Amino acid sequence: MKRSTKIISIIISFFLIITIVVIGRMMIGNHFAKKFGKRPPPGIIVTEVVKTDFSEKIESFGTAVSKKNESFRIKRSDLITKLKLKEYVKKGDLIVKLKDNNIFAPFDGILGYRGITGDILDSNNSIIITLDDNSVIYSDLKIPEVFASEMKRGLPITAKFSGNKNKVYNGSVYAISSRINAETRSLLIRVKVENEDLELIPGSLLEVTVNYNKRNSLGIPDTSIMLEGDKIYVYKVSDKNITNKVEIKIGIRDGGYVEVLSGLIEGENIVAEGLKKVRPKGKIKPIKK
Repeated sequence: MKRSTKIISIIISFFLIITIVVIGRMMIGNHFAKKFGKRPPPGIIVTEVVKTDFSEKIESFGTAVSKKNESFRIKRSDLITKLKLKEYVKKGDLIVKLKDNNIFAPFDGILGYRGITGDILDSNNSIIITLDDNSVIYSDLKIPEVFASEMKRGLPITAKFSGNKNKVYNGSVYAISSRINAETRSLLIRVKVENEDLELIPGSLLEVTVNYNKRNSLGIPDTSIMLEGDKIYVYKVSDKNITNKVEIKIGIRDGGYVEVLSGLIEGENIVAEGLKKVRPKGKIKPIKK
């Protein structure tokens, strides 16, 4: 009898201990849930809806052509001094000294070499040297017919070339053809690119972007939008840092920003980064961008 009572006491004590542990863990859990459960998620970057410059773009390719160039054909047998090619000369500088006369530079430029005419073994064959003014580079582009009405002289352009893809060269539309090419259904335009450092080389393939229809519209970072089917949403942030999911209509994208056509007004705050941490009607701890 005494042994049975002892066993019962042990069992009761065991269950009391388990019950105390469970209740204690629940109380601790509730304490931390109350303390931390309502904390806003960290690292939510918020930005203001502002007016931003947007422009539509057309990309095309063209060959670089120097501002001015001139060729000189001379006989090898007439050369007195060695040719100094790939050098920059100024107007009036002596280019080459010949037996009967000298050739002077008609304008500033870089001396080049085109090739040889006649039999290469013949001492009387001709050498063709060139002088190029590369301070400005021109290039002709074919623009699709549908964009013809948008082309205007003076439109800003940017250009890149394979020799230095990390650098962007600025320029403008210099001239526009008066008619559409019926075979290619394209409009020929000529662009002018400033080349003060003489880095662009005639004959190079240029990747040109023509900017047109420039306007100042409401803009938001492209990281702030959410796509759901055919609809686009953003999280608008109230003065009390409460988020509200709203639908917006957008226009073009340009330089990491999206044009807003409707759904937002200037000065409102939206979530720019950290969308996965946000819930509708939730409170956030914003970081101003």
